[in-house]
Amino acid sequence: MKNTKTIPYALLLAGILSLSACSSFKAERVDDSKADEKAMEITDNWVDGDTIRVIDGAIKQINVHKRFAEYSTKFNGKRIKLFVGEIRNNTAESYFPVKDLEDALLEKMSNSDNFTLIDAAKREQILKEITYQNDGMVDPKQSKKIGRQSGADVMIFGDINMKPETRDGKTIKTYTVNLRLTDIESSEEICRAREKINKFSSGGARF
Repeated sequence: MKNTKTIPYALLLAGILSLSACSSFKAERVDDSKADEKAMEITDNWVDGDTIRVIDGAIKQINVHKRFAEYSTKFNGKRIKLFVGEIRNNTAESYFPVKDLEDALLEKMSNSDNFTLIDAAKREQILKEITYQNDGMVDPKQSKKIGRQSGADVMIFGDINMKPETRDGKTIKTYTVNLRLTDIESSEEICRAREKINKFSSGGARF
């Protein structure tokens, strides 16, 4: 005859063990930097931390570049007016966050003591507003004058490249971010910076 009293006891024991296991589990919150570090360990995709690292590194290279130091002397301590040109994604990855990289570059340049940003992206909208103000629709004493916009002194261009290789069953993706600072009037290159990021994956190449 089957002992029915042992069934509730077994269920009770299973419940106690389950609660004990749950009580030993601890959820851990991590900040953004730790999250990026974890992501870099488990993915070969580009993460936010990569963007910050390459931008910080490239701007540091520009600021200490010998030719940039020579070029800056003609401004007598004044900030150089700059706008950011095209940053091209030359990788095979359509999801690469070029816009995030551009935004990070703009933010860093905006906080720089060396540059004043010219908002080239909004220039057309600004021109429309100034034209409207000077068409007689706004009090002449309050309207902004045409022909007083600041002209940029330099432009910065960029390229993002990626070269994948497979070694010992691991995919190694080498991203290279190149930035070039160019004088607008002469079209002469002032300096350039290059930063590299290596990403690893346990799988084979997926290209």
